[in-house]
Amino acid sequence: RGPQQGCTDVLCCVLFIIVILGYVALGTVAWIHGDPKKVIYPTDSSGQFCGQKGTPNAKKTILFYFNILKCASPAVLINLQCPTTQMCVPKCPDRFATYTDMQLQYRFNRSHWDYYKQFCKPGFNNPKKNVMQGSFLSYVASPLASCGSSAVLHRCFPDFITRNGTLTVGNKTAFKDALDTARSVTELRDAANAITGILDAKQLGMRIVEDYTKSWYWIVMGLVLALVISLIFILLLRFTAGFLLGFVIIAVILLVAYGIWHCYWEFTLLRESPGADVTISHIGFQRDFNIYLQLSQTWLIFLVSLSLTEASIVLILIFLRKRVRIAIALLKEGSRAIGYIMSALFYPVITFVLLAVCISYWAVTAVFLASSGEAVYKVMSSQTNCKYANLTCSLETFNSTNITKECPGSQCLFAFYGGESVYHRSILLLQLANLLIFLWLVNFTLALGQCTMAGAFASYYWAKRKPADIPPCPVFSSFSRALRYHTGSLAFGSLLLAFVQLIRIVLEYLDHKLKGAHNVFARFLLCCLKCCFWCLERFIRFMNRNAYIMIAIYGRNFCTSARDAFFLLMRNVVRVAVLDKVTDFLLFLGKLLIAGSVGVIAFFFFTHKIAIIQEEVPVLNNYWVPLLTVVFGAYLIAHGFFSVYAMCVDTLLLCFCEDLERNDGTPAKPFLMSPGLHGILGGIEQSPKKSRA
Repeated sequence: RGPQQGCTDVLCCVLFIIVILGYVALGTVAWIHGDPKKVIYPTDSSGQFCGQKGTPNAKKTILFYFNILKCASPAVLINLQCPTTQMCVPKCPDRFATYTDMQLQYRFNRSHWDYYKQFCKPGFNNPKKNVMQGSFLSYVASPLASCGSSAVLHRCFPDFITRNGTLTVGNKTAFKDALDTARSVTELRDAANAITGILDAKQLGMRIVEDYTKSWYWIVMGLVLALVISLIFILLLRFTAGFLLGFVIIAVILLVAYGIWHCYWEFTLLRESPGADVTISHIGFQRDFNIYLQLSQTWLIFLVSLSLTEASIVLILIFLRKRVRIAIALLKEGSRAIGYIMSALFYPVITFVLLAVCISYWAVTAVFLASSGEAVYKVMSSQTNCKYANLTCSLETFNSTNITKECPGSQCLFAFYGGESVYHRSILLLQLANLLIFLWLVNFTLALGQCTMAGAFASYYWAKRKPADIPPCPVFSSFSRALRYHTGSLAFGSLLLAFVQLIRIVLEYLDHKLKGAHNVFARFLLCCLKCCFWCLERFIRFMNRNAYIMIAIYGRNFCTSARDAFFLLMRNVVRVAVLDKVTDFLLFLGKLLIAGSVGVIAFFFFTHKIAIIQEEVPVLNNYWVPLLTVVFGAYLIAHGFFSVYAMCVDTLLLCFCEDLERNDGTPAKPFLMSPGLHGILGGIEQSPKKSRA
């Protein structure tokens, strides 16, 4: 029953190779034009990075805003840049002082000017100069040279203090700027919020990176623990499948029950504490997710979710108990197959490495593309009627133009990174291409693994004498065969899935943008499209998986294999429809048990509840960052091992259906299934058999 030896879907194979070469070229171009420092370091009004080594700003790592009140302007949302002079400084101001205050103090003590001038642009050396005329306004830190500020994300922001319910800065609630205009602290806060609103995501990202830096060792330890538990579980499943799966079912039920009890205990405890009436809607979005855990409503949501999960698991086990017993027996048969092909258990490592390469290349390319823009400068003017405001300008030639004459006090300031060339205008399309090719490569990697596993387990099934007729190195042989002859077919199926996934991502993006819209019809239509494409993706995944099995068995092209697999499953729908999902459900419980067990241990560790090693626990901004990483990583590791079992069962089921249609059990056409598999599946009712030519 060896597959046909011939290349399939050659055109798609050629296209796939060309796309990979183009992807390498795209990454090279992005690497040449991109500069990640544009994302990491703040940039002053001259387009220079703060804190970059080898520049005059090497020791000036913090960005200072001259007139932070202008950051409340709508231009902040348009250009993502505050329309005021910005300069790099070694440290933020530590006292409140406007230019007017400095001039008053200068008459009695010149040290005030010595402090103030470090926040003025180079070239401004006259503290007696009247800047209200506008010609020198861009040289001094107009309203707030120093307002008792601190560095947040390498930027100076005012330190707001609430005293007896009143918002203050430097013990003041109001002040006058350099133009002698009365200002309130509330205006200052609104301006600061305009900037911090843009930087919230970056601040959260930096906190997450900081937590990863402190806890990476323990995260690795948690993932190693998950790896060891998964490996032990798989080895025990080989010898004690029935007992172990029964233990998994009981353990998951007890684990979820413990989660229900813990959530109920936290809920009742917080309901009796002060402030129990505060809900999630009252506090809104918070960067510190630990705040949500102090709300009883959060634990109520967890309690309801776990209760529904527990009820679903129990009902499935009750109503599908016969299918569960058959699925356990089928997994026992799969354990025998894996026992003869133990190397299959280690193939997920190859898939993991390939996926890591794909994800890393995509992420690096995306960052370099995002930072590929050139510095763009625009005219910033304090006058509302300046016709040149927000127009592109050149830093070198700006002073020689008539703009400064027609709009006194206007400046040519750095606005953002962009460009007018074809490359810069195409960055969005290049990012979409980067995403599409990334999805294609990821799906191809998974498809290669599925076809490899299917070919190995099909060689076990079709062997007349087991294990004598199983070819040597079945996993390596299947891998080389899939890569040599069926790259085009695997790429074809992967491309179909990648297109659907890209459309789903675009729909999710549109849905996020339309959340504040009041067009009910548009929201309804978008919701319907999301549902349809979700169903389409699930169907394509299912068909691709079975098509790869048929490709591994017969060596035909993708379309023919997908058609044969579909009609074969339809003719045996009673046998495989429920049984396949019940088997997946049992394997899912195993993955849930491993991830949940490791997650519980990680939870007690990162919340300082294990007394023996309490001193070793790092102090974190959010303990959920390493906790979720450990849980998600443990699930992926368990999924990698259990995917071998899932592919084994799917291959055995499809081969069993094909065996029943090709053979009749007579000496001339004997069944190639094992007696155990025939006993498991042979008695299940099926639709009338239609033999194929």
